[in-house]
Amino acid sequence: MKTAKEIRNDFLEFFKNNDHKIVKSTPVVPQDDPTLLFVNAGMNQFKSVFLNQEKPSYPRIADTQKCIRVSGKHNDLEEVGRDTYHHTFFEMLGNWSFGDYYKKEAIEYAWKLFTETWGFSKDRLWASVYTDDNEAAKLWEEVTDIAPDRILRFGKKDNFWEMGDTGPCGPCSEIHYYMGDDPENQDKNKVNADDAEYIELWNLVFMQYNRDITGKLNPLPAKHVDTGAGFERIVAAIQGKKSNYDTDLFMPIINKIVELTGKKYSQETGTPHRVIADHIKMLSFSIADGGLPSNDGRGYVIRRILRRAARFGKMLDMHEPFIYKLLDSVIEIYQDTFQELVDRKDHIKKVIKVEEESFSETLERGLAVFDKIVEKDETKKVNQISGKDAFKLYDTYGFPFDLTVLIAEEKNLTVDHNGFNIEMEIQKEKARASIVKVDYSDLSNKWTVVSKGDDSQFIGYENDETEAVIRKYIHSEGKFNLILDKTVFYAESGGEVGDTGVITGDNFTIQIEDTQKTNDSYVHIGKIINGKFNENSKLKLSVDISKSNKIRANHTATHLAHQALKEIVGNHVNQAGSYVNDERLRFDLTHYEKVKDEELRKIEQIVNEKIRANIPVVKELKSYDEAKESGAMALFGEKYGDVVRIVEIGDFSKEFCGGKHVTRTGDIGLFKIISETSVASGVRRIEALTGEAAYNDLIKNEQILSNLEKLTVTPKIKL
Repeated sequence: MKTAKEIRNDFLEFFKNNDHKIVKSTPVVPQDDPTLLFVNAGMNQFKSVFLNQEKPSYPRIADTQKCIRVSGKHNDLEEVGRDTYHHTFFEMLGNWSFGDYYKKEAIEYAWKLFTETWGFSKDRLWASVYTDDNEAAKLWEEVTDIAPDRILRFGKKDNFWEMGDTGPCGPCSEIHYYMGDDPENQDKNKVNADDAEYIELWNLVFMQYNRDITGKLNPLPAKHVDTGAGFERIVAAIQGKKSNYDTDLFMPIINKIVELTGKKYSQETGTPHRVIADHIKMLSFSIADGGLPSNDGRGYVIRRILRRAARFGKMLDMHEPFIYKLLDSVIEIYQDTFQELVDRKDHIKKVIKVEEESFSETLERGLAVFDKIVEKDETKKVNQISGKDAFKLYDTYGFPFDLTVLIAEEKNLTVDHNGFNIEMEIQKEKARASIVKVDYSDLSNKWTVVSKGDDSQFIGYENDETEAVIRKYIHSEGKFNLILDKTVFYAESGGEVGDTGVITGDNFTIQIEDTQKTNDSYVHIGKIINGKFNENSKLKLSVDISKSNKIRANHTATHLAHQALKEIVGNHVNQAGSYVNDERLRFDLTHYEKVKDEELRKIEQIVNEKIRANIPVVKELKSYDEAKESGAMALFGEKYGDVVRIVEIGDFSKEFCGGKHVTRTGDIGLFKIISETSVASGVRRIEALTGEAAYNDLIKNEQILSNLEKLTVTPKIKL
């Protein structure tokens, strides 16, 4: 029997042998898509290509993408563990053609892979096509040997894929597999009918239209292929299992749950085992990619999944933290494919354990409140928990809403979902930020195009000035967004703020207040401060050098602080976020208690020693694999291409980094930590100053101390 690892390798090798570039999975915590809590489909990382905002790096690509579906449109949470094939975490195998091959080759590849490489029985396979897609239906007959009566037509609901109400879309063709025990009596009416014996394994999307705001379908200038195959379902089918949970993608975890709980596993009584086995995967991958439990957004989803798993653990009589002990089983399954689990093993374990311990306390308090609510409702002869009470449990006592529903079901009670949602929306309105960041990728129809050609060639690592021409712009009431052919302005990325400065043209000057990035384009944001704008003018770009140098110093200091933290606090420390501007630096680190004062002093001492040593800061490009082998440190949740930039400071620090840095450490001048605080469970924050700002802080503190000496008539202590 083929293992899951072999099946995955079969897929990647098949497409590699058919001229596809194999790319790495992106992190499940998206860095550049505000519309997503988690990556939930293989096509997410290519969204900008389909929207014609970015050129593809290769015409043919294949990968296995880590995906999480727990909220919104793609919410399978309630089915997880109760059926055989829904999961919060899963892998999506996919192959893409960007304006290269189309329907014929996509269908040929799929059929060959299924029947020749994987050996699926042809008399168990079904193909579905969109009702009007005569081309695809004909190709299934011409380029495969599937029986014609196994090619079925379905309408828009099942076989037409759309990214949204507008945008790229097209018909799709699916491959279904009969999992039952009676292949002689299959029923075509059960395909696409949510029958557990007829499982959809692969969806081939033919992106050939763009739907405009009127609903009209317009042919795309380039036609694409976008496919997605559920890895867990394919493994179950190839291994002859009726349930995904019976495969080697889950059984090592389930066996560990049995060992820890002493509760036997069976299909009939194993729902808690299956839920926990699924949820530990979601937790492991989301935390490995930079997610952390919290009370809102993505962090709330992670917290609620962890608490949901803990609640199912209590059904197995587990009243002490145990979920974190399952991580080794997850790593056993995935270590050859997803190295990040191995690299961040200690961090993942500690986050889960700390959260489990916290939830034990929360659960005790919350259950007491829950019982009082039930008692109150029983007095009023009400068998539904109100939305206000459910929200109180969530907001005050940390109960995820679905956990309240779960406990209510155990007591034969219902919960007012609508009332809870109303309370939640009221809270969101109160907390909503007054300033919403503009998504510049959403302004495609507002740009004035001046010239054609590639844009945003960045030459700012070693240059502060250059000449450039305008590619396109948006102008409104004296304010400008400019995209140029090249630039020396660094666009905000990786926690480093965007550059500021001036752009001058023929008799006009624009003050650049920020630089942002949309896909691969740099957007220069500013206002005209004199003269009249001329879109055809040649431009001179000048970065604010003083400000840029301070940003460089602060950024390089974060690299030194990161390594010093590892040496003093422990190797489990990893960067969990950072923010660098010209005034200060902020560094978030994975750690589970306050960093002691004496540790902070030692960190300061190490960083300042490296500054005084005036070490060259070397930047070079390497292949991703070469960089990893050299010992360079990759950061949580960052998306890396085949070629990466490495920043190396002697034999002390080596990190993946695309930001701007000083030439030598001596350019930093001085390093001073000014605060250490808690950010979230398992995350601490250090803020620090460098150079002149650090010196001014020392002078300020010296003055405060001098004033205190005078007020208290206390002589200065000599060190």
